[in-house]
Amino acid sequence: MKPIFFLLAQQPNIEEKINKAPDSAYQIGVVIGSYLPFVVLISVAYAIYYYNKKKRGS
Repeated sequence: MKPIFFLLAQQPNIEEKINKAPDSAYQIGVVIGSYLPFVVLISVAYAIYYYNKKKRGS
């Protein structure tokens, strides 16, 4: 239970970071950094799905 709380406590407030951004490059970095983990997770899930589908021969 402790590690889950630790992960939830570390969630950044993206809107606050964007509002306090020094320039537009920082804003772009915040957006990319917030979406990148989801893109990687979806890519890994698709790779596993594709590998298993190919392995079964369907």
